[in-house]
Amino acid sequence: MRKRLGMIAPSSNSVLEPVTSAMLAGIFGITAHFSRFRVTEIALDAAALSQFDASVMLPAADLLADAKVDAIAWNGTSASWLGIGRDRSLCEAITARTNVPATTSTLACIDAARALGARRVGLVSPYTGDVQRRIAHVWAEEGITPHAERHLGLRDNFSFGEVAPATIADMIRAVAAEGADAVVILCTNLDGAALAATLERELDIAVLDSVAVTLWRTLGLAGGDVAALAQWGRIFQTMPDIK
Repeated sequence: MRKRLGMIAPSSNSVLEPVTSAMLAGIFGITAHFSRFRVTEIALDAAALSQFDASVMLPAADLLADAKVDAIAWNGTSASWLGIGRDRSLCEAITARTNVPATTSTLACIDAARALGARRVGLVSPYTGDVQRRIAHVWAEEGITPHAERHLGLRDNFSFGEVAPATIADMIRAVAAEGADAVVILCTNLDGAALAATLERELDIAVLDSVAVTLWRTLGLAGGDVAALAQWGRIFQTMPDIK
């Protein structure tokens, strides 16, 4: 059966659309459709935080619903520093407006770590130190205290998409060397999805890229076969918990 997946994207993100499309290339009957709202920087000041107000995100969901999508994802990780409750409330609001089930990248990452039984999660991100510390606190409230982390100290959202895959791979290797049994690439504008399967074999750990796991959870929510994407990493051998 045909599955249409709706993705709400940050306006300055240049990675998640081509990566999601590449992952779905050659898979019959599954398509991704994108809607944007303005996001230009990641920081903890009031102006940066206000970018993620539901009032500017929900119209993007409305437009996706016009395409009769089977599930909608906020394809961004903002709840990792704003609080997980923000994403749960957003998903409820999206479904109430559109009658379409909804998820987010942060919920997908947490669900993926739990699904794989990860005990020592490493976080890799492009963010500044204060944002990364806030993420560690928010994730700890969900029962996932980061075991190790690396971040790049960047604030401009567009710049995240310019980070070389080799740099991302080096960060993953660094947190793996500190004993992480799973690594989350926490940003949907980092080009890490294509690294996951290779580094999983090299390091014998799970590598959970935000774009990839958002697709995993959204496809599961839509009732699709996640195993069709098994070449992209271990997580696609596990069905998401979509309760």
